Amino acid sequence: MAGAYIEVSDSTFPKDVLQNEQPVIVDFWAPWCGPCRAMAPAFEALAQEYTGKMTFAKLNTDDNPQTPGGLGIMGIPTLIVFKGGKEVDRIVGLVKQDVLKRHIDGVLAATV
Repeated sequence: MAGAYIEVSDSTFPKDVLQNEQPVIVDFWAPWCGPCRAMAPAFEALAQEYTGKMTFAKLNTDDNPQTPGGLGIMGIPTLIVFKGGKEVDRIVGLVKQDVLKRHIDGVLAATV
């Protein structure tokens, strides 16, 4: 499923996320985080399903501590949805694919 989402960093976050014309969901994760790894398949499947409707991005918090710190992220996994450069939804902790899908559908419904 590689290619369904983009990888962002502290330096690319403003352009790739905040200035993106589409809504963007960012998965803040780390390689050592078990719940992050457990949620990855659901995130990747939804990235495929919503291609062209929403941008999916992942940010490794170990390699890029500035952005999560600035957003007040205290634990991972945390997923934040941005629309028009503003945070519109936040999911903290491991959630099932159907819960994540409901959040995404809610944001997209508000977009129309």
